[in-house]
Amino acid sequence: MAASPPPRYSTHPYRATTWQWSYPLLLTLLQLSTLGVFALQKELTINVAPGNVDCFFESAKAGQTIDIEYQVIDGGHGDLDISFELAEATGRTIFADYKKSDNIHQFPVPYDGEYKFCFDNGFSRSNSKTVFFELIIGREGDQDDPAGWSDIDLLDGLTPEEFYDMKVQDMEDAIKRVRNNLTKARQLQDVLRSHEARDRNVAEENYFKVNVWSFFQILVMVAVGTLQVFMVKSLFDVDSRAYKLLTKL
Repeated sequence: MAASPPPRYSTHPYRATTWQWSYPLLLTLLQLSTLGVFALQKELTINVAPGNVDCFFESAKAGQTIDIEYQVIDGGHGDLDISFELAEATGRTIFADYKKSDNIHQFPVPYDGEYKFCFDNGFSRSNSKTVFFELIIGREGDQDDPAGWSDIDLLDGLTPEEFYDMKVQDMEDAIKRVRNNLTKARQLQDVLRSHEARDRNVAEENYFKVNVWSFFQILVMVAVGTLQVFMVKSLFDVDSRAYKLLTKL
């Protein structure tokens, strides 16, 4: 009986290196998924009651930049305005706005510390304000430029591992650009939605005012018409009190 042939093992170089290349690629993708952890980004819509001040506190490190944009999207039958203050935790004021509908501030952080963001509706006694704001705390220039391989001759003499590392770096730069572009697109969409909400609230407020004034004018017209009919009728009734009063005048 003939002996069975020994088992065959693959010696293909591609199959032997597939897992060796896939493992660092997975590590790279996992590293990219954690990008921006140290950058803070918040988008909130708050309601500031009349006579109140709402404050938020965030920490920032030296070298970072604080970007804040706010907009009053609803004034509660009043003006679309709010007072804003950016200050240090010690109380030193950095930026201060009084009764503005929207504004944008950018502040480079000189040292580590806690910062306070306050929205003041103390000047209003009856109208609450709905405020949308976006806060970004991060470092400028976090987006790296892609590694441009202008001279293809530089690739001559590279080992497969070195060529693979360059390709991974190029892919990492491309993913960073895509991530930053998507973040900017989402921020722009949020700002456009806040503008849309503000315009809708202004239109609804104008609609409410038009209806109120129209109803008031209709009441005045009905009252004036009724009075005129009564006065004309009294001129032909000699026994009425209005006729006697008019004759005395």
